[in-house]
Amino acid sequence: MASLLGDHLFQFSGQGPPPSKDYFQLIVSRNEVILTSWKISVRLGCKGVAPKQQKISHHDFLQQKMLPQEVEAVFGDRILEHTKLLCQGKFDYLERLTDDILLKILANLELKDTTQLAQVSQRFREICDSEKFWEQTVRNGCADFTRDMEGIASAMGWRKMFFTFFHTSGRKGQQ
Repeated sequence: MASLLGDHLFQFSGQGPPPSKDYFQLIVSRNEVILTSWKISVRLGCKGVAPKQQKISHHDFLQQKMLPQEVEAVFGDRILEHTKLLCQGKFDYLERLTDDILLKILANLELKDTTQLAQVSQRFREICDSEKFWEQTVRNGCADFTRDMEGIASAMGWRKMFFTFFHTSGRKGQQ
């Protein structure tokens, strides 16, 4: 299944923590961890400074302390833990799916199953609570929904609309 993965297993970028204005990019490839930083400064001595790039193998990333500490300082504990798992060969394929694909999968589940799925991770909780999910639930699973109701759904929210107008305790939510 690892053959489904591209050359980059994970890529994340962003500005470093204050007061620094430096910009960072983290790439975890199949064999190495690459942290690139760009110095952002108005000082004359920093103008035109080339980006700094640190590359180390997965094994070395797991063994040493300096680069992991820098990744944690810049991107936080969650990104560091995810990077370590990738270096150990632990790939979470569901986390790599786009929101659109996850929504298609959720469309085939009973509503009670999506409430359990929402407890699996923060990502699943966010997608199961998203307006896109609830819009999909109402549009595809509620036979009484009409196009005239779209304005109401936009004003009150799709989730609230579902529980106000369509959900009954004896009914299966989506299907």
